[in-house]
Amino acid sequence: MAIIKSLVFAGLLTASTALPPVAVGNTVQKGTASLTQVHNPKFVRNGPLELERTLRKYGAPVPHDLKAAVKRVRRARNQKRAESEGADDDDDDEDENDRGSVQNSPKSYDVEYLMPVSLGTPAQQLNLDLDTGSSDFWVFSTLLKESMINGQTLYDPNASTTADKMEGYSWKITYGDQSYSSGDVYVDTVTIGDLTVSTQAVEAAREVSEEFTADSDNDGLVGLGFGIINTVMPYKQKTFFEKAMPGLDSPVFTADLKSGAPGRYNFGYIDDGAYTGNITYVPVNSSDGFWSWVSPGFQVGTTGSFNSTRIHGIADTGTTLLLLPEGVCEAFYGRIASAKYDASQGGYTFECNDSTTPDFYFGTGNGQMIRIPGSYLAYSKIDTSSLRCFGGMQSDSGVGFTIWGDIALKAAFIVFDQGSERLGWAEKSLY
Repeated sequence: MAIIKSLVFAGLLTASTALPPVAVGNTVQKGTASLTQVHNPKFVRNGPLELERTLRKYGAPVPHDLKAAVKRVRRARNQKRAESEGADDDDDDEDENDRGSVQNSPKSYDVEYLMPVSLGTPAQQLNLDLDTGSSDFWVFSTLLKESMINGQTLYDPNASTTADKMEGYSWKITYGDQSYSSGDVYVDTVTIGDLTVSTQAVEAAREVSEEFTADSDNDGLVGLGFGIINTVMPYKQKTFFEKAMPGLDSPVFTADLKSGAPGRYNFGYIDDGAYTGNITYVPVNSSDGFWSWVSPGFQVGTTGSFNSTRIHGIADTGTTLLLLPEGVCEAFYGRIASAKYDASQGGYTFECNDSTTPDFYFGTGNGQMIRIPGSYLAYSKIDTSSLRCFGGMQSDSGVGFTIWGDIALKAAFIVFDQGSERLGWAEKSLY
């Protein structure tokens, strides 16, 4: 997430009103579409890496103990990869020849569930992350120098007959640790499921910092925030949903994320069979470009009382963990006998099978509470032989706002109503 986005959220910078975007034209699509994620079979959960990635995304400082934990994890993984590559030396020539090709299989160590996305004509298929916490559609591309590529799948605009370069346009995302990605902008056909946009601005990376190069499994993302924080210059470009919205039956998309299974995104309609009870709608403040809303409070376990405290945050499908104020974290982990802040991991940990782990409830409005099962909050084992888990809830200290990531979102059915700028929350069957 660019520093400018954090500044906009904090009210330190106002986004200028852009002129009508250059990427205009007809979109070809159905009035509704239903899209199912694909599971990444090589994904390995790791709490410190996820927390560090989230803090970096929002320009927050990474504490020293977390930096040290991440360094140890990456050192171990690099060693494992080196050993694996050494065993596969016979395949090196084939890999080099295929460096610019698009692969269909999900990448390891990226995100747990991805969305197949087709770019260009003929279609180049990538597996990207749908991210409501950003508004750029950017991908690794063949424009990058070879030294900046480390196994990523690449979009090749020269191989697409429908790609049209937007001359004079560029983009750059700068993160809080000064890592960055930047490049050129093309208009091309993009299809996600049955939903096609024929004039989508695709941000093709020409340059990335070593932090991105090291993340060999990150091919790019589809931003589903509000276009006000799109980073294309000189004029911001519309997100994929903003381009598709006029042709949809309804200006909404919904997220029905699952625990341990691929989730589903629906565009243009609400599936009444995907939730129970009623949908509670809350207003969204889109001035920061995010799906920002206010929770009226929280409750720990069934025996605790509801804590009426306004929690300002964003609904972010591109973040895995749930980041809440430190006081909320202390209230939750204080109920778990084995919980502690573990400096060696840079976050809260507890015994994975601790029977004292309570469910966590957060309010949405009109008396509704969403229950996050305690089992969801045992995010990942510290290591394969450990009995302790890294907590799925961590402190939002340094970020400045709460991040309702997938740990929370998969416990509910969520309606992203961009037409009315509101979020809808509903309970659903979790098991």
